Amino acid sequence: MPVDVGPAPVPAAGRVLVVDDDATVAEVVLAYLVRAGYEVARAADGASALELVRSHAPDLVVLDLMLPDVDGLALCGRLREQRPALPVIMLTARGDEDDRVLGLRVGADDYVTKPFSPRELVARVQSVLRRAVPSELGPAETAPVVDGDLTLDVVGHRAYRDGVELALTGREFDLLAFLLAHPGRAFSRADLMHEVWRWDFGDESTVTVHVRRLREKVEPDPAHPRRLATVWGVGYRWDSSRGT
Repeated sequence: MPVDVGPAPVPAAGRVLVVDDDATVAEVVLAYLVRAGYEVARAADGASALELVRSHAPDLVVLDLMLPDVDGLALCGRLREQRPALPVIMLTARGDEDDRVLGLRVGADDYVTKPFSPRELVARVQSVLRRAVPSELGPAETAPVVDGDLTLDVVGHRAYRDGVELALTGREFDLLAFLLAHPGRAFSRADLMHEVWRWDFGDESTVTVHVRRLREKVEPDPAHPRRLATVWGVGYRWDSSRGT
């Protein structure tokens, strides 16, 4: 049955590799991505995915966690070894937060839990690729941001703690940069989804996972955060160390 994806929007540049052995899911995902203007290739297993990454140099990979020949988490790690800066969005039927955290830990930029809205997936792809395109920034926006022992290099897209570079994913960097720019203000998870990543819909627990991962990297004691504070009944707040 043909997939009704609605009117075609203005084409967007980019090559996307979809790695999924479920032909039905892959057909829907490919149809929506093509309609969004992307050049799309599909691999049904890990070996084919690695070969297509070498031969076609995609700008982003949509990766199913469950594959016939290799675990998606292991494949994500191999993709990171082959192309360290290659963005990866994971598709997973697993709802447990530990699985999501593990996916982010091995290098995924984002994840979408099945069943998912294809339009949401396209929005996630667009968001990740937008972040990868340098923007025109003024002098004030390119200056390093210093907060206690943290330094954020906006131009180089790097963050340091006590002079040691932090291994942040793109999503974690975006979240840290936003919070540093708005110290002392409480944001709900929905606020952070929209303001940081421009998502107007999706699983708000994604924010919880990213906050948890970011705390592990910027807090001396992640179990008792002093910087990225939880505001009960609201969301999260960054308590700045600047000037102290």
